[in-house]
Amino acid sequence: MIEKLNLEGLRYAQAVAETKSFSAAARAYGVTQPALSNGIAKLEDRLGGKLFDRSPRGVTPTAFGARILPLIDHALGALGSVAAEAQRLTEPGESKIRMGVSPLSSHLVARMFGVLRGLPEPRDLVVRGALIPDLQQGLASGELDVVLMPSVAAMPGFEHRVVDVDPIVVVGCGADAPIEIDEASKVQFLLVPDPCGLTMFTKRLFRSHGLPLRAYPGEAASYRVLEQWTALGLGAALIPRSKLSSPGVPHRPLMDEGHEVRISFEALWSVDSAFGTDLAWLTGELAGDK
Repeated sequence: MIEKLNLEGLRYAQAVAETKSFSAAARAYGVTQPALSNGIAKLEDRLGGKLFDRSPRGVTPTAFGARILPLIDHALGALGSVAAEAQRLTEPGESKIRMGVSPLSSHLVARMFGVLRGLPEPRDLVVRGALIPDLQQGLASGELDVVLMPSVAAMPGFEHRVVDVDPIVVVGCGADAPIEIDEASKVQFLLVPDPCGLTMFTKRLFRSHGLPLRAYPGEAASYRVLEQWTALGLGAALIPRSKLSSPGVPHRPLMDEGHEVRISFEALWSVDSAFGTDLAWLTGELAGDK
């Protein structure tokens, strides 16, 4: 089966999972919706299971898709790292901007490709997906020119710009009515691996309010697994609203004294970067295109 998997189909599936829409994913890749749907259908046939369910409320992963889509993300991230490093070693010219992105910030990639077209001098963008410690190391060593990640880890000496914000919602703790953070602290929370950024944000949020974080002893592999585990009654989870698998997932806005709690995403780059002018312009456009 493996040798028959089509890379284009994998990328289409990843795009649908991120945008929660076949039409939005098709626009992001510049293909027709029938072409994208056909590519995903062929992938599903080769995998032996359906990845997505479509309904009037939107596109959601099937139980099969919830297990397979994180593996597709990981595989494409690994391929991106191979391609980026190979290009860096064989074509070290300054026309390529090497960008690292965390799993929590993956929704910004398509937008970055969009604003890149506005540069006066054409640049190629080489994307590498990685966890936050690897992004920090890549930026510090010069292997990456810019990184996009949640604002959870300080990097003194680098340029910072907030490029997006996303409301935080509580899943697995009822629905609709907003919940204050002090009330939420009474609930057990499910967490994902710490280096992705969401757990760092969650721990820092509770710590900054002097509140205990009652963490479930296990650990979910992805945001979609968090949703599944909350449905099983194992606890609640804090998730950026854009990462919900569907708007129909029961959730409650998280509030701090009546104000919506939001997670910020930032771009970081070296003050000495040869692309400094371009990166300042690109990130400014990225921050302003919401």
